[in-house]
Amino acid sequence: MSDDPKNLIRIARDGGGDEHPEPLNLGERVRELRKARTWTLEQAAQQAGLARSTLSKIENGQMSPTYDALKKLATGLQISVPQLFTPPQREKVNGRMVVTPTGEGQLHATTTYEHELLAETLTKKQMLPYRARVRARSVDEFDGWVRHDGEEFLYVLTGVIKLYTEFYEPVEMRRGDSAYYDATMGHNVVSVSDEDALILWVTSLV
Repeated sequence: MSDDPKNLIRIARDGGGDEHPEPLNLGERVRELRKARTWTLEQAAQQAGLARSTLSKIENGQMSPTYDALKKLATGLQISVPQLFTPPQREKVNGRMVVTPTGEGQLHATTTYEHELLAETLTKKQMLPYRARVRARSVDEFDGWVRHDGEEFLYVLTGVIKLYTEFYEPVEMRRGDSAYYDATMGHNVVSVSDEDALILWVTSLV
């Protein structure tokens, strides 16, 4: 198995979910987002830097927006482009919960990490939590940067690590230290303590 955490993300995504999700009407979604902000067509178009007629046609399904228009819409609505295509969550309490006893997570060992996937039986997760034993002692042990969609939270449980990222200087982190970063940015983690460090990783599933 590859060392790239995106393989764990793929496992989580493949582990359940609707095989035939209801298609999203982009026009209705944009109109819903606009009305939630109590904006008129004119106000929303001004916020997005689009012509009022263009926004009207998008909302009425009379034209398919270019990616540039989608980016402008997302910026104007102060959301990400993927959120334009995400159906709103229905307000309901579903009481989902799963408990993973210590040592009973699903294991995925690699040459640089030993991952323990947590809450593995829960489908349609919005985030992927897993513990990782960091075996690597040098970035040379990786085949380039690890990068994948979403955002990531890292928390050091034991030992000392060094977090390498594509755009920042390496950071040494000890027990209790944490980092939150854009996972599309290249990143690698190595242990710098005598023993393998143990970390908690939580990755958003976008």
